[in-house]
Amino acid sequence: MESDGPVILVSNDDGVRSEGVEALAEVLKELGTVYVVAPDRERSAASHSLTLTHPLRVERLGPRVYSVDGTPTDCVNLGVNGILRGKKIELLVSGINKGANLGDDITYSGTVSAAMEGTLLGIPSVAVSLVTRSKFRFDVAAEFALAVAQKVMRKGLPDDTLLNVNVPNVGREEIRGVRMTRMGKRIYGDIIVEKRDPRGRKYYWIGGDHHRGEEVPGSDLEAIDENCVSITPIHLDLTHYGALRALRKWTW
Repeated sequence: MESDGPVILVSNDDGVRSEGVEALAEVLKELGTVYVVAPDRERSAASHSLTLTHPLRVERLGPRVYSVDGTPTDCVNLGVNGILRGKKIELLVSGINKGANLGDDITYSGTVSAAMEGTLLGIPSVAVSLVTRSKFRFDVAAEFALAVAQKVMRKGLPDDTLLNVNVPNVGREEIRGVRMTRMGKRIYGDIIVEKRDPRGRKYYWIGGDHHRGEEVPGSDLEAIDENCVSITPIHLDLTHYGALRALRKWTW
């Protein structure tokens, strides 16, 4: 049963009708009043893009469910500063993504970028992804999303920090634990697929599904390989302080 408690904003990059966002919104109703503001279509790999060249359209699909013809970042910004303006949002959760967001994936991910936007706007934020491309076990991912959300609402998060959560696509009894992890390193290899259309003209698909990772101890990739839920704290300050100290020694 839905609570009248804290306001929780949910978004994603798979689109407002994705089973993942529906499962996430449903389970989070245990914690408060859930609003969904999500793209009107799939916006995977949109990264942290913000629409500045044309107006955005919003459609109300149902009680507290809104569709936006923009990116995940647009959805969060518009949700906070427009649709829910004047409401105190206690938590933002993005997902459940259909596919992993591990290692370097986060630099492309619209799912993670929605959580980044929430963090920039001062809202404790979490991104949740399910590591598979088929036969999605959203119930298991939703269970862990709820557990993480409960802890974040109770304990808070450090400044400028979001949590990137990845859940193995296995049965609950097969999950071997929860690990706090670091970002791993993806090796993408040949991701450009060249084809020809019926008129003989070349066209290209940018792929990326066929990749592997470097062996980095304590990484999100390692945790998933061992059937553990991975939780990686992501800091928005991208400054490399070690390099900064070295570069200050340069002379000009």
